[in-house]
Amino acid sequence: MAEQQEPAGSLKDIIAHAKEYGFVFPSSEIYDGLQAVYDYGQYGVELKNNLKSVWWKAMTMLHDNVVGIDASIFMHPLTWKASGHVDSFNDPMIDNKDSKKRYRADQLLEAKAEEYANNGHPERGETLLNRMGRLLDANDLEGVRELIISEGIVCPVSGTDNWTEVRQFNLMFSTQVGAVSDDASLIYLRPETAQGIFVNFLNVQKTGRMKVPFGIAQIGKAFRNEIVARQFTFRMREFEQMEMQFFCRPGTEMEWYDKWKETRMKFHQALGIPASKLRFKPHDKLAHYANAAVDIEFKFPFGFREMEGIHSRTDFDLKSHQELSKKKQQYFDNDLNEDGKPYGNYIPYVVETSVGADRLFLAVLCNAYTEETSEDGKTRTYLKLHPAVAPIKAAVLPLVKKDGLPEKAREIQNQLKYDFNVFYEERDSIGKRYTRQDLIGTPFCIAVDYQTLEDNTVTIRHRDSTEQERIAIADLKAKIGHAVSLERVLENL
Repeated sequence: MAEQQEPAGSLKDIIAHAKEYGFVFPSSEIYDGLQAVYDYGQYGVELKNNLKSVWWKAMTMLHDNVVGIDASIFMHPLTWKASGHVDSFNDPMIDNKDSKKRYRADQLLEAKAEEYANNGHPERGETLLNRMGRLLDANDLEGVRELIISEGIVCPVSGTDNWTEVRQFNLMFSTQVGAVSDDASLIYLRPETAQGIFVNFLNVQKTGRMKVPFGIAQIGKAFRNEIVARQFTFRMREFEQMEMQFFCRPGTEMEWYDKWKETRMKFHQALGIPASKLRFKPHDKLAHYANAAVDIEFKFPFGFREMEGIHSRTDFDLKSHQELSKKKQQYFDNDLNEDGKPYGNYIPYVVETSVGADRLFLAVLCNAYTEETSEDGKTRTYLKLHPAVAPIKAAVLPLVKKDGLPEKAREIQNQLKYDFNVFYEERDSIGKRYTRQDLIGTPFCIAVDYQTLEDNTVTIRHRDSTEQERIAIADLKAKIGHAVSLERVLENL
């Protein structure tokens, strides 16, 4: 038995594995690719779809008061005026004149603060972040530049502090709609999916006869013109969000905020991510619309980083849309308050849970990447994915390509393929085929041998332990079905 070890692997290892085994490819690679844009391969798309499916079911099936929608990517441009994205969805950017490289000014200062903390001077880092926060709040971009220089921050490429002025760059992609290119046709690719929920609040509430508190969930693409995109699928220009906006009575939002914090943390652990690799990180500086915010961070190979955000957004969004659209976004609550009177009309408060599908994908992939060394010094690499989200549930492998074994194996594949994503392969030795399935995270391999022809039994090999057992073909569906069911995830929530 191999000695169990913690899953390992640098980001470089993860990226190489993802490309080599059909999970993620650089977009338009034959033309040298496009920075921060990726394509999901044949196994990557299965894993990502499985993660989206379990999120969707956890939200809409386990909660009687949460329903889903699918809003369009294009929205009326005033949507983004009301939300604040037109005026304030900016990043402070700075260029180094020698290297011609562009950086986010706040990230340069945050990296310096982290350096202070790692060197035993956390208070110095905290002071630096507070100074940066005050300068950004005052939009004092020249002060930000001077702070970068005074801290001795240099370009990692040129090694110089020959910096340009700091400028604000809006992150929304804009384009034109219709045949005429003029200001009237300006439209944006949505930078988030939340606004599609807010503008449909009353549509869903009335048609679904929803009663506050209730939530609206959505999975969809969003687009941000990230100037400094990095760390594989962690920060991309085209990405997918899984969001739920929970509408509640004013004054109850903190109760729901705490509830959704714990619910969402349980979700990630139910996927097999250990508690030691997850943590809450409260926001030191709240967005203008929030009265509470926390991130769920995962320990990626490059450190703890945000995977999901939970925010108490107050009534900012619905109120802003009401003011700009002149359409009331109020809910009539006829439940009785402590005085025995109806609560009446109010704009609900909102608690948001927002997880990046691509970041969750990367976290699950990093957590699953396992290298273990046996007693004889041999290293085995496999993906220890939860069976419910694994791309392939079972591989059917005839021992040899003759004597009727392939035909019998195909018969078994055909019996299983209507219930599970099943893979068939007959090339190479059985050992090499086991290894290939380990590398894509297939939880079960079914070996069809000569005994199978005699008694209709097969050998089923378990990915994590490599143990093998003999079972009847008739029992395969039930055995695999139990292990790979989404119920194995949902029952832990």
